[in-house]
Amino acid sequence: MSRLHNRFAELKQENRAALVTFVTAGDPDYETSLQILKGLPDAGADLIELGMPFTDPMADGPAIQLANIRALGAKQTLAKTLQMVREFREGNQSTPLVLMGYYNPIFVYGVERFIADAKAAGVDGLIVVDLPPEHNDELCEPAQSAGIDFIRLTTPTTDDDRLPTVLAGSSGFVYYVSVAGVTGAGAATLDHVEQAVARLRRHTDLPLCIGFGIRTPEHAAEVARRAEGVVVGSALVDQIAKANSPQQAIDGVLGLCAQLAEGVRVARG
Repeated sequence: MSRLHNRFAELKQENRAALVTFVTAGDPDYETSLQILKGLPDAGADLIELGMPFTDPMADGPAIQLANIRALGAKQTLAKTLQMVREFREGNQSTPLVLMGYYNPIFVYGVERFIADAKAAGVDGLIVVDLPPEHNDELCEPAQSAGIDFIRLTTPTTDDDRLPTVLAGSSGFVYYVSVAGVTGAGAATLDHVEQAVARLRRHTDLPLCIGFGIRTPEHAAEVARRAEGVVVGSALVDQIAKANSPQQAIDGVLGLCAQLAEGVRVARG
């Protein structure tokens, strides 16, 4: 079984949700980013999404756009991102790690080469936000054939007619974008989250992870009572943006991660 499957099975036994953390690879520089990545599991992250820097991250808000700019300015590449995963795996073989980003860098790298290198590095899943299910043969199907899960995004505007198409071929978990807009946008109401979870459960048995706009332990706890996973990205990336030194960036991200993890862990009693 995959790390993703095993992690969600473990958490179901513990009757709690997963804390899913997002950071951009290479932000603010390779070594600082690597230290953050290595520290996230001990700080309470159950699953890690690692952003692949790209010049045109159209689904992301200002915080993650700036993270991409910082990472690319520090010469981060897709090859270096895969190297980060390899270095992470030297000390951690259990925490699921998903690469998140856009198709262009993967296409330029070469799909077959990318899948082989990602699998060898220890990548468990992919979230590629601009590759719709009509193009499953481009990346989704080859990745899954290699044992890498392909995670789909669903949104408030994904209606019941579209959902089966979006979820076709999905594996690992389903990422529900709880607000219409870019990353870091305002948070959805809890009533909306409950309704969305109920609707999605009619279409899939995969774990549901909810993100966009979650910033505090209290908000994370509320979402953790309603879904299998809570995704936090922009709030963590903001800790890097406002840091005055690499160590302050590391401490800021890991400190907030620990607070969020506590909120998630006590959510269901």
